[in-house]
Amino acid sequence: MLKNGKFFIPPPKDGSDFKELFKRLAAAGARRPLGSDGFPEGPWTPELLAEAISQIDSNRVGVDLRTVQLWFQENEKGISTANIRWLARIFGCDDPAAISEWQMELSEAQSRLAAKRRDAKKSGGGAALAVPGTSWTATVEDETGSPAELTRETDIKRAERRFSLATKSEALFSRGSPLNLPASVFAGASALGFLSYIVGIHSVTYARADGVVKQVGFLWAPNWTFLFMVLLPLFFALVIELLVFWKGEGRLKLLARGDKMESDRDWGRNVEASSYSYWAVLLICVLFAGLFQWIGVCLIPLMNGGNDYAISWGTLAIVHPEHISVPMSILFTALAYLYMCLCFYLFFVGLILLHTMVHDLWKIEEASKTRPEVEYRHELTELGLRLMRGIFRCTVLGILVAICMKAQSSYLTSSRESIVAWFVGDVSSALRQHADVGNSFGYRMPTHYSSLLVAVSTCVVFLYGSIRLGAGSRFHVPLWKMSAVVAFLFACYLLIDAFAGFSILLSIGVLLGVYGLCDPGFGHRRTSEVGNQGVS
Repeated sequence: MLKNGKFFIPPPKDGSDFKELFKRLAAAGARRPLGSDGFPEGPWTPELLAEAISQIDSNRVGVDLRTVQLWFQENEKGISTANIRWLARIFGCDDPAAISEWQMELSEAQSRLAAKRRDAKKSGGGAALAVPGTSWTATVEDETGSPAELTRETDIKRAERRFSLATKSEALFSRGSPLNLPASVFAGASALGFLSYIVGIHSVTYARADGVVKQVGFLWAPNWTFLFMVLLPLFFALVIELLVFWKGEGRLKLLARGDKMESDRDWGRNVEASSYSYWAVLLICVLFAGLFQWIGVCLIPLMNGGNDYAISWGTLAIVHPEHISVPMSILFTALAYLYMCLCFYLFFVGLILLHTMVHDLWKIEEASKTRPEVEYRHELTELGLRLMRGIFRCTVLGILVAICMKAQSSYLTSSRESIVAWFVGDVSSALRQHADVGNSFGYRMPTHYSSLLVAVSTCVVFLYGSIRLGAGSRFHVPLWKMSAVVAFLFACYLLIDAFAGFSILLSIGVLLGVYGLCDPGFGHRRTSEVGNQGVS
């Protein structure tokens, strides 16, 4: 039978397992081009089949030759869910209906092979006795349900034997109690607060050159207290909740066989694929945001004096050595900045994991486009909406983190006595319609830049998720609401200290963000209704 100029064989549906079915199709040359005599050019070889699969346009990673060779050999190796799709494309001769039929036939054949393997084990002979010549090592690997991507699995095993920053970082979020990481961050912030009491900088004022008396105590700085004691623990808790759901439940719902071990291996490959991102983030956070910033903002001014930066609890020893000595200030700021850079590394790890979850769902969705089942498409919609709601919550918290950082930095250069008086004064200025006294000092404000990096990075992850998972307009109503809140909150961040009355706009944005944390659907409670609209 010809189909699109290729030799087509319809699915036999005779109850064959994968090995039997594949052997017949390869020998018959199914989908091979026809020669001048009207017959296929010959049977498939591992090299020809691997090349044909790799040339499929939507297959960006191709297939390993060793994997294809295992399909031809007499062993118990089966085929992964991803490769079933590519093999169905080959045997279906690029016809959508035929591809769908072959995908179902290959999936059923693989299930029959797995059933035979289980029956062989139950019989007492073991898988190694069922297939002569099969080594014990190969049998043990088969019992774990290996999907035949041996080359990639070897890379993962090697990565596990050596130190893997990506894997270790992901483990902080996915292993152990979900309370461990948030509680550790909270404990670190609490310890710094107690130390500030001990050294005497928890609540301290100083008189600026223009006569303004400013509160610069450690406990009065929201970017060191509220940020690390409330916002970051909440952020980590939400990322952990979403990650544990995705690994333990979400991915399994979309896999044809629901193999937990195969799902974990696939997820491990996805995490390891971003290893360079983890190292880049570690370098930026520890070396630049941590060490270099501490040297420039704290160490050098404490050692040499200087007025390039606004006085804060970290540099109070310059103007009030009676409150804290320079050596003690150097030690305390070093501990604080070390804690800060490690926490922000974990913050960006959370963003990378959110991106990985979105990309993972998108890849699964792309690989399942030939599956027309309404139930399956509905499941994809529900999982996509759940991921986006979790990412929205994390995005709101990320922007609130950036707001805390920029607000404290702007306050230090203002003419108000405390950060509370600064906000109240801004509201009063707006109501009285006169501008407040502006900043008369040309201070450098590096926190403005670092806060912008935090806000932009957080919004980019949300934007990526919206594009990847919301392209089909399956749930555009709640997605548009979430996008509007994120855009408004980001605008509020940018407009901090930009005009008189900015705090009114900021208060509205924060209230919307807090409401979004409690109800990310903004009244759209029934996820199932959204899914039904998306598949109708």
